[in-house]
Amino acid sequence: MPHDLPAQPTFAEFYPYYLREHRQRGTRVLHFVGTSLFLLMAGAALVLLRPGLLLAGVVLAYGFAWVGHFFVERNRPATFRYPLLSLRGDFRLYWDLLRGRERFGSAEAP
Repeated sequence: MPHDLPAQPTFAEFYPYYLREHRQRGTRVLHFVGTSLFLLMAGAALVLLRPGLLLAGVVLAYGFAWVGHFFVERNRPATFRYPLLSLRGDFRLYWDLLRGRERFGSAEAP
């Protein structure tokens, strides 16, 4: 468990940790691409009534994200310890990047 988080963190406690684990531009770009592909595949799955596309979207999203963690950021994805908070963090970062509230470049730890 990260030393600065309680055993059961709230999202407000978790999100600064999440951002620290996603500082590098490459990690953020890979997460953004993966989440974009997931959203496209989820939409296609709904429109075409092909649930297999949803599964493919999940695989793509995690694949892109984990490449970012293992090869760019060189850390372990928070998904393994905090799956739901991590998923929420991914969508929050995605939305913040889309709106320009976060940058794709290196981020300072909050």
